[in-house]
Amino acid sequence: MVDERSDAGPDAGLRGRDLIGLGGLLAGCVVVGLVVGLLVDDAADSAPVGVLVGIGLGILAGCVAFVARVRAALRG
Repeated sequence: MVDERSDAGPDAGLRGRDLIGLGGLLAGCVVVGLVVGLLVDDAADSAPVGVLVGIGLGILAGCVAFVARVRAALRG
């Protein structure tokens, strides 16, 4: 038997444009982290430490934002 949920309409879940937005969010966070890392390296003359830390923080921020958006989309 198929269990049909009455609250699951055509707008429930994530659609294509939502997934594209999530990809852009992840890429944007990594790029911003990279740019901030480059600026820190330039100012502190500490290459490549700033870039590596910036990319790591960008990936972490992207993951947190990704999870928050997916949770919000699946709830609403």
